[in-house]
Amino acid sequence: MTDRYAVIGNPIEQSKSPLIHTAFAQVTGQDIEYTKLLAPLGGFAAVVDTFRASGGRGMNVTAPFKLDAFAYATDLAPSAQMAGAVNAMKFEGDKVYAENFDGVGLVRDLVHNLNCPVQGRRVLILGAGGATRGALLPLLAEQPAELVIVNRTVAKAQELVELARKHQSGSVPVRGIGYTDLSDQSFDLVLNATSASLTAQLPPLWASVFAPGCLAYDLTYGKGLTPFLQLAKQADVTRLADGVGMLAEQAAEAFAWWRGVRPDTRNVIEQLTVPLI
Repeated sequence: MTDRYAVIGNPIEQSKSPLIHTAFAQVTGQDIEYTKLLAPLGGFAAVVDTFRASGGRGMNVTAPFKLDAFAYATDLAPSAQMAGAVNAMKFEGDKVYAENFDGVGLVRDLVHNLNCPVQGRRVLILGAGGATRGALLPLLAEQPAELVIVNRTVAKAQELVELARKHQSGSVPVRGIGYTDLSDQSFDLVLNATSASLTAQLPPLWASVFAPGCLAYDLTYGKGLTPFLQLAKQADVTRLADGVGMLAEQAAEAFAWWRGVRPDTRNVIEQLTVPLI
């Protein structure tokens, strides 16, 4: 019997997850069906209940339901607990196991696909929302020289600093600051985890944050040369990346969690990549 999986969100038409997971199933020889589910706001649990009752085995979760999935789960992995959000669920009887693979997907893209080791690098993350929260522990586990979180509301950045200090296994220096505190600092890896690129906006940043040899990485994908990446390019940064690799790698983690086999991501990344020009 074909096993059923889905991605749930609102809106959902734009999701690449069916394309990705269908490709993964073909290359790994797994017999699955993967669909999109549009849930009304406030109707997440009812849609998931129906999917489970019809034999659904697992789900990816996208905006705006990652907090709903967190509340719906019966068993939260440490990654989901740390992120305060869920992007993958697995259904086994009455149990709903929940994970958040965004952070590990980001790190795998950086280290394995982009050949950008995090260890020993000065890392700057723009934004203190859910994307940053989910990425914190996987980034810290790579032992950067320091990790700085910058946010318009400094208190939110400092909340994540305390969370990181409490949960990280090492002793990486972590700081939370405002954008005005960035004037004399530069970094080897700058990650835009804000939602600014979705509306073609630029965080209040200036070119001096990009150190020589820096990688500028926008977690948004499929938008081409976003204002953030444009700024980096104008600052003579030659290493630019968007989040398409992160998307593929977190999907591969979920697929491996569900099916017990991890697919290669190269073909999917090539298929989904939009040139950064």
